[in-house]
Amino acid sequence: MTPEARLRLRDKEMIPTILLRAMGTLVACALFITTYAVLTDRPLEAMPVMEGEAPILRERAIIIDADGATGAARVLDTNGTVIADLDPEQGGFIAGVQRALRFERNRMGVEEALPVRLVLFENGQLSLRDDATGWRAELIGFGAKNADSFAKLLN
Repeated sequence: MTPEARLRLRDKEMIPTILLRAMGTLVACALFITTYAVLTDRPLEAMPVMEGEAPILRERAIIIDADGATGAARVLDTNGTVIADLDPEQGGFIAGVQRALRFERNRMGVEEALPVRLVLFENGQLSLRDDATGWRAELIGFGAKNADSFAKLLN
């Protein structure tokens, strides 16, 4: 057998056929499950408890004005009164959340300056809700320190 024939034979056997078929089956199953979920409008089951299931302890409508470049943020109430004026070190997380909110609002064609609801539930869950787009952020998922930066805005 020539060296070229040996190389061709070796290259042919690098990935076993059974492995390729298994990977193809896995991709097909994932595609099938995703297609089924989209076509049948299955609800998002991994989302945390909805408002109706846990009573609201405290709530405040806020407007977040953040500088995306520096991370500084200013938080206002619906009357335009400044609740917090945060430098880049203090407002970095709040500015990051505002960028995500701005992206969602731009995607949905909603005005950026509308207020969002900061909600504290009786079970301790702290959430940021945008009624205009349906977007929400469960703030404890970003760590206690980051959630605390929003919790301070409720007082």
